[in-house]
Amino acid sequence: MRVAVGLRLGLSLCVPHRCHCGSQVDACGIHSLVCKKAPGRSARHHALNDWVARGFSSAGVPVTKGYLVGLSRTDGKRPDDLTLIPWQSGKSLCCDVTVTCPLADSYVTRAAQEAGAAAELAASHKLEKYANIDAGYLLEPIAVETLGAINTLACHFLNDLGNRMTKSRS
Repeated sequence: MRVAVGLRLGLSLCVPHRCHCGSQVDACGIHSLVCKKAPGRSARHHALNDWVARGFSSAGVPVTKGYLVGLSRTDGKRPDDLTLIPWQSGKSLCCDVTVTCPLADSYVTRAAQEAGAAAELAASHKLEKYANIDAGYLLEPIAVETLGAINTLACHFLNDLGNRMTKSRS
């Protein structure tokens, strides 16, 4: 929250330094949000992925992580979570989380035009990435921007998950 507010206000968030990748990081610290070698990048992804898995658990829906038969691509990449029981229409649900930064060069133009555009682009990239998964599975891309926006499909999914969590407690 501190970082998001600081970015919005244009405050200095860190001491200027050289990143692991060799790039210079200014006092605003934006590079830390977009660098593929920044330590916080994977931490944000894993924290969000764990949060979704805990949501499934609270809703009474068992999930698995790791090697998922029939879901691994030729390059070894695979979705983050898979429900072990059908989620909808007799199909299990695969979730794949991504955290993107609207300030990254690849997103900044679209993000300047429309709020949440970086999350929507990242979600569409996830759908393309897993276009060849088995038809017996549903895929839910969850794309969250570092500044807070969430893709539309994920908002609907998270609302559905929240409703299932509420029903499981009553």
